[in-house]
Amino acid sequence: MAEKRDYYEVLGVSKSATQVEIKKGYRAKAKQYHPDISQEPDAEIRFKEVNEAYEVLSNEDSRAAYDRFGHAGVNGQGGFGGDPFGGFGAQGSPFGDIFETFFGGGMGGSTRARAPQRGADIQVSLNLSFEDAVFGTEREIEVDRLETCESCHGTRMKDGETPPTCSACGGTGEVRRVQQTILGQFMTSGPCPTCNGEGVQITDPCPACKGRGRTRKYTKLMVTVPAGIDDGQTIRMTGQGEAAPGKGSAGDLFVKVRVQSHKFFERRGKQIHSTVGINVAQAALGDDIEIDTLDGPVVFTVPGGTQSGQQFRLRGKGVPDLRGSERGDQLVTVEVIIPKKLSKEQEELFEQLSSSLGKEVTPQPKGKGFLDRVKDAMGV
Repeated sequence: MAEKRDYYEVLGVSKSATQVEIKKGYRAKAKQYHPDISQEPDAEIRFKEVNEAYEVLSNEDSRAAYDRFGHAGVNGQGGFGGDPFGGFGAQGSPFGDIFETFFGGGMGGSTRARAPQRGADIQVSLNLSFEDAVFGTEREIEVDRLETCESCHGTRMKDGETPPTCSACGGTGEVRRVQQTILGQFMTSGPCPTCNGEGVQITDPCPACKGRGRTRKYTKLMVTVPAGIDDGQTIRMTGQGEAAPGKGSAGDLFVKVRVQSHKFFERRGKQIHSTVGINVAQAALGDDIEIDTLDGPVVFTVPGGTQSGQQFRLRGKGVPDLRGSERGDQLVTVEVIIPKKLSKEQEELFEQLSSSLGKEVTPQPKGKGFLDRVKDAMGV
């Protein structure tokens, strides 16, 4: 071929394809162009091209180089010198994958027992108060999970005896068989039907777990909740999931946090937002007021001429960072409350104030409202 085609196009996948998608595309194309099966005139060339593309894209390093520099970035990696159909039995070879697709097993090599299976992950929810999420806490939770049987210690045999090696596969978990194919006789391997690929036989099952090696239990665990955790975030407890069915490691426990809302405070990231109401006189003249924070009430001086909706910052009264940095701030919004009902004395005072301010409605500079005019009239 005069010019190499794009490797992703060769395999029929997108440039954002996962390794699973790349492998799936490779198998489909290799089967389509295999010289011993395909009837297309350029099948052998296409087959070599497919394997060349897969060799590059199935390796993260060579794929990154190809994505950045194209064919020049993988020069020398994409060619297949010598016999293009050699190396079917090599571990990690792409030809081994296509061989497995056609013939259902590997060719030659050593037979390996099934790898230990990992226990399942589980997830539970934990409800927290607003304060506990901000400052952190420790809580006890109850988990329903499969645990290693205490009677047989996971061996699945009565009294914890060690299960005997499977006589059919010799403990490998696999058996070999000779299969006749279009390419001749091939040795294939598959899970042992006697032990289901486990390599051992449970001849005398444990009565407590009925030979399963695990029993379901409710277990109480202590969860350390870090300060600053937010609603919807998850705490991972490694190894606290379900026990493995054999000698594998236990799964993990994921604790999803649900934070209750607060009556007065609202969280936005590391900031706490709250609102405080003051009267007209306090806004116009200024005053020392008490503001509630998560650490308790603090005294804050409202400056004279404060406008309704104006915001003030209380530094260090917000939420701690999960990474241990400084706390955020509390932003306090001031709301000037206009009384709906006045006593006779208050009405007289407001009438005096109204007379001193004047009753004419005049245009005001942008940003200057009623309280600014009160401040100006009183000389504050």
